[in-house]
Amino acid sequence: MKVAFRFSVASLVVEERREWASFLRTLSKEQWDRPSLCDGWTVRDVVAHAVSYEEAAPLTVAGRFVRGGLRLSGANAVALRERGPVPSAVLIDELERNLRPRGLTRMFGSRIALLDALVHNQDIRRPLGLPRAIPAERLVPCLNFARVAPPIAAYPRIRGLRMTATDIDWSAGRGPVVSGPAESLLMAIAGRRTDYDDLAGPGKTTLLSRIG
Repeated sequence: MKVAFRFSVASLVVEERREWASFLRTLSKEQWDRPSLCDGWTVRDVVAHAVSYEEAAPLTVAGRFVRGGLRLSGANAVALRERGPVPSAVLIDELERNLRPRGLTRMFGSRIALLDALVHNQDIRRPLGLPRAIPAERLVPCLNFARVAPPIAAYPRIRGLRMTATDIDWSAGRGPVVSGPAESLLMAIAGRRTDYDDLAGPGKTTLLSRIG
């Protein structure tokens, strides 16, 4: 079921990024250098990635893809290498300077920006043990888009399964049910390797085996 809210996606991005920046200001230096859920990336790397497309010119982005073997993961790695280590204060300033989506992240009606910010926020929070309550009006468009978003490549993980949130009014797909909190469903759809003790249903084993 798709639930409609009277919010523009771009405005949801602004809220998510503003709250994310405020959260990042509370982290210690040690926390900035902790591993995230993104393989091989620290918390600092995740934030650097999240802001790396906002002020990049189209030719710069194209160059990253060429040097990255025309793969998104390759382009992301190139962007991180280009900048090198960046102080946390600089990254937070960049995030706050770009609350409204720009450039590549504006694609699909700014849904890339919203999905990217929300999932990467959780990529940091889960390993740090710092959960939060995410508004349903942000989760619903992210869940809907994550199922088809090219960067997520979710189809092989969720095909033949029905995903059902237990804390908000959302479900999608057909087949054996995987149920649980919307945030956990989103992270599973995104293919994150983390604990999913709060997920249940006959489709859970299949979903987790596809995440690897």
